[in-house]
Amino acid sequence: MQLVNSDRGVSIMRAAIYARVSTANNGQDPRVQTRELGEFCERRGWTLAEYVDIGISGTKEKRPALDRLMADAHKRRFDVVVVARFDRFARSVSHLLHALETFQALGIQFVSLSEQLDTSTPTGKMIFTVLGAVAELERSLIVERVKAGLRNARAKGKRLGRPKVILDASKIAALRAQGFGWKKISRELKVGFSTVLRIAQEARESGSENDNAKPFRTPARKVRIDSVGGNVVAAAFH
Repeated sequence: MQLVNSDRGVSIMRAAIYARVSTANNGQDPRVQTRELGEFCERRGWTLAEYVDIGISGTKEKRPALDRLMADAHKRRFDVVVVARFDRFARSVSHLLHALETFQALGIQFVSLSEQLDTSTPTGKMIFTVLGAVAELERSLIVERVKAGLRNARAKGKRLGRPKVILDASKIAALRAQGFGWKKISRELKVGFSTVLRIAQEARESGSENDNAKPFRTPARKVRIDSVGGNVVAAAFH
């Protein structure tokens, strides 16, 4: 909600200015950015609050000041966000677009001085729409490339998904004979607990725990397995 000047009866815009100095520019003074942003707001009679991240790389997801700005946006503590350049504010096009969509939903304007973007103007709204279309096209192209890659791999007979794991059932039987519990066997062989049960179950069904090494996947049901007389015996349980 905008402030109202009781003397003039006009609304006063509350601005949030955001500045960032990256780790690659240790000699840069953040006041260069904040001064320019502050003067822009003052010429328009806007009140302002500063959010400044110092020594933060543009690729970092967590930025204390920016995170605080976004939290305050949801609390409606300002009406417009002003930045010097896109790359001072966002780490990627998708990040910028997501932030702009958030501001739009909250009724907050966005101004970037370098790119001359002001989402309160018809031109700014058009640029915002174009950015959204470009981002959507980029997402669609990525999805299509992934699908094309999968189709090509299948056509060449390549197996997709996680690689199969080879485990000799006799190793399980040997550890079981030494008194190892199923969870301990799982840790010892560095495979999943359900996988150990599956291999033992397969050995029982084949009639021997000494089958050749075979590929396995996680079983659809759990089993309880015991070693009796050197043979692996299993029974299903719920």
